[in-house]
Amino acid sequence: MNNEKIKLFLVDDDAFYLKSLEIDFLERADFSIETYSSGELCIENLSHCPDIIVLDYYLDSIDKTAMNGLETLDKIKASNPNIPVVMLSSQDKIDVAIECMHHQAFDYVVKSETAFMRLQKIITSIFRFKKMQKELSWYMDRM
Repeated sequence: MNNEKIKLFLVDDDAFYLKSLEIDFLERADFSIETYSSGELCIENLSHCPDIIVLDYYLDSIDKTAMNGLETLDKIKASNPNIPVVMLSSQDKIDVAIECMHHQAFDYVVKSETAFMRLQKIITSIFRFKKMQKELSWYMDRM
């Protein structure tokens, strides 16, 4: 990433949870963060080129006409399939997690007291993987 900050989109319709997640990331890591209260706003701002998106599963819990998390995930992947999207939900059900993975989510995290630590580990893994891909590509180009 050339010492640039990782651009992180946080998307959740629960304003309190969204703000607390943003504060956690800003206090404990060096990120550039954009927050959105709806999937529609996230989609409108994909031109800002996020490195990772953390997306709530139930984005339509407040506004029933809003896109839900899976609809938003599908639009993100249609726009740019290379953006890793981590789904975040209060649903601790394996079938919900599997459904998210079928929609090309990178991972699924249950909202809990350990959610932030899990998100941090996932983001670290994503960037280790991306770094390995770049190094492998560099190596293969020289063969």
